[in-house]
Amino acid sequence: MVGIRRVYDAFLDKFDEITILVPTELDSDTKSFSILLKEETCPLVVDDKFLLDGFVKYVCKFDFDLPFGKTHLIVDDAGNQTDLQIGAIIRTVPFDQTFSYDGDDLGASYSKDKTLFKVWAPTATECKLKLYNPKSMIHESFEMTRGNKGTWQYCAQDNLDGYYYTFLVCINLDWKECVDPYAKAIAANGEYGVVIDQEKTQVPKLSVPMLKSKTEAIIYECHIRDFSIDEESGMVNKAKYEAWLEENTTNRNGDSTGLLYLKELGITHVELLPINDFEEVDDLNPLEAYNWGYNPRHFFAPEGSYSKDPQDPYVRILELKKLIQKLHECGLKVIIDVVYNHVYSKENSSFEHLLPGYFFRHDENGFASNGTGVGNDLASERAMVRKFILDCASYWLEEYDVDGFRFDLMGILDVETMSLLQKNIHQLKPDAFILGEGWDLNTPLAREQKAITENAHTLPKISFFNDQFRDVIKGSTFNMNEHGYVYSSLEKVDQLTQLVSGSGHKFYHPDQSINYVESHDNHTMWDRFHLVAPDESDEIRQARHRFATSLVILSQGVPFLHAGQEFFRSKKGVENSYNSPDDINKMQWQARTVHKDNVEYVKGLIQLRKLHGAFRLPTKELINQHLIFQEGSMDHVVSYQLNEVGHLGPWNSILVVHYNQYNQEVDFYFPDEDVWHELVNPQLVELNDPERRKNTLKLSDIGTYVFCKN
Repeated sequence: MVGIRRVYDAFLDKFDEITILVPTELDSDTKSFSILLKEETCPLVVDDKFLLDGFVKYVCKFDFDLPFGKTHLIVDDAGNQTDLQIGAIIRTVPFDQTFSYDGDDLGASYSKDKTLFKVWAPTATECKLKLYNPKSMIHESFEMTRGNKGTWQYCAQDNLDGYYYTFLVCINLDWKECVDPYAKAIAANGEYGVVIDQEKTQVPKLSVPMLKSKTEAIIYECHIRDFSIDEESGMVNKAKYEAWLEENTTNRNGDSTGLLYLKELGITHVELLPINDFEEVDDLNPLEAYNWGYNPRHFFAPEGSYSKDPQDPYVRILELKKLIQKLHECGLKVIIDVVYNHVYSKENSSFEHLLPGYFFRHDENGFASNGTGVGNDLASERAMVRKFILDCASYWLEEYDVDGFRFDLMGILDVETMSLLQKNIHQLKPDAFILGEGWDLNTPLAREQKAITENAHTLPKISFFNDQFRDVIKGSTFNMNEHGYVYSSLEKVDQLTQLVSGSGHKFYHPDQSINYVESHDNHTMWDRFHLVAPDESDEIRQARHRFATSLVILSQGVPFLHAGQEFFRSKKGVENSYNSPDDINKMQWQARTVHKDNVEYVKGLIQLRKLHGAFRLPTKELINQHLIFQEGSMDHVVSYQLNEVGHLGPWNSILVVHYNQYNQEVDFYFPDEDVWHELVNPQLVELNDPERRKNTLKLSDIGTYVFCKN
């Protein structure tokens, strides 16, 4: 079979259809084809014929069963033979129905006296296991046996703890070697899967009290390396998982950094940028390059560049598990950023080697779709892609004890997959937080099937990044000339009232709205404000920045903060810093001291939100019942009351005033003759001994004011 010279090509496109492409010079009016099956020649029926550029396309039908896992020969009337290649059949519903495997044993299942290796490769004609001794790297190959639903397996009767392995797969007469996509442990730089004893990776799990509602969450987005790499971090294990275990660290001024700082800040959830294995950073020389981590290679195994010993597959697993439990010990829940929408390199991925063309979405012409912008879109709607995503998320929940997932480019994924994911995740951990980017991207999936913001009503237990909140508050991310509310934009007022009250026009529940003005993507808010108004003073710029952050924290919905936002994080004007140096991406811990007043202000806002349930109402109905906007509009002022909320916190009535005109004084009239206590003004949060206010207040500074009365 290996010696076949293809003078024409034949593809199995359906269970009863073969497409044959014949060069024009070999065609004839009487062309006919047969297939050799069990030493019997079975004729094919030509159903249609098309002229293409340099080829004639024949569509042939047949009505007999064609076994998979074998190489079949097509013969034409001139005696020319070619192998039948696997074609578009893999992207059909009947293919999924025939080969969908629901077992939980894909990958390497270890025990001390044997290890079962199983891989799904339904169109392969041969499959081998390649085992490497980790000390000598001498390897042996073993023939795997075809099982049900297109699986292949081999059981090694030995203790293989620590052994490296890959799979060799033959499809369409072409051999490929690949790493197991279900590998739970990998060698340095992901070159091999590694057999491990899961018992050796166990770390005691600590529980964090469940939140009564998702609106109680305050999410803080961090990158493992950014967190500690700065020379002022006070952490010893810079750029490593273990930096997150260090307690009581400070910068040179003695101000808290690291873990201690996170506890003091008052957040509830730490969201980590991707921590599964990714490309473009060398595990063995990690500081030679930088990456956010959105280049996934191995989805079940932790990234090695953050490990102190990436050559030992156990170390990175234990380090990451300890990191998560350390955050749990501090009362913080952990959300991980997952990238189930694409792979780093489609052509070199294990998915493409195990079943070419199946795991990725294609357009109507058969070309790989590119809604992600990186050359490939994972086809989450296909049974075994969906299974892979569900299996992977469940593994991170059960094995690593994470508390939620942030889905990168969630709009590439389909609604059914996300719905099943949500059900699986909440069965394992009922208060797990699920959020994602619901952008509508150009991928060949019907609009109603996409997990986009527009379809949020079909996914009521999943939260969505609210890009309208972001752009209305700080200005359009993609148009520097379109200013936001904090730049005195009066045309944003109507939208602002919708946003601060939970974005009920977009979502079923307020907890579906992730309120943010800054994340790892795009310019930091500080850098954007520099670009928008380069001649503005830092004093005014800080006031606008503080104002935007106060809107995030005090609005109904779920607040989301980018790490360092509270001390005016800058990336020196770099908009897309995914592979910029550490000098651009690092958290600048000295800025935490320089802007200590602003840090304290943000801490105070967080404390206020946690102190009173009126700022985090869990349903649209409660918001409509308690949140009332003040009648009679004033230019540059949006004000509302949270009434009859004494059962939710220490005050029965709260008044929130947002004023977006800098250095222009206006008189604001309180809604009644009662005495109000000023909890928040644009410079200060005072919860213990607030000033008394009555009748009128002169607003002169851009920002947020909050008043209360019993």
